[in-house]
Amino acid sequence: MATSSPPQIGSEVVAERRGIPAASFVKDVQAYLNQLGLDVNNTLAFLQERLQQYKVVEMKLLAQQRDLQAKIPDIEKCLDVVATLQAKKDSDEALLTDFEVSEGIYARARIENADSVCLWLGANVMLEYSCEEATTLLQNNLENAKASLEVLVADLQFLRDQVTITQVTIARVYNWDVHQRRVKSTSSSQDS
Repeated sequence: MATSSPPQIGSEVVAERRGIPAASFVKDVQAYLNQLGLDVNNTLAFLQERLQQYKVVEMKLLAQQRDLQAKIPDIEKCLDVVATLQAKKDSDEALLTDFEVSEGIYARARIENADSVCLWLGANVMLEYSCEEATTLLQNNLENAKASLEVLVADLQFLRDQVTITQVTIARVYNWDVHQRRVKSTSSSQDS
């Protein structure tokens, strides 16, 4: 997709961020139209299409953000459970707990000297880890999830900026066209 010059952030030129094309602020609408080689209606259609693409990407990123925001507390809860099991193992005291067997169905368990835990890895795969290995794995997963969430938040902010720039460009092109029509109608009425 053709645009005028890429936007500048600080001193660096940004053309895209992780596959999201950058929008550029249009200072001179006539030069922008000449650069695209389109008339006003086609340019507005092009910009509306770009805006719709941004909205689709935003929906995908928001879904990923929701998934990560739900995943992080689950990982933290798993880390707490493993830490509790390790603490109880060292004290030789049994741990009484209720756990969910199925939705709304719970069972009571007595856990003594747990040397290992089983973790769901996804795709119906469960592996047994020592408590230390499980703690390491869960901490790495937590750090990765938090880092991914930070990147997603930055992507969403970049995307929102591009949406705003595109909306402003649409308004500028439309207003420029209205102004050109008025000038043309005024000059044709003065000629007659």
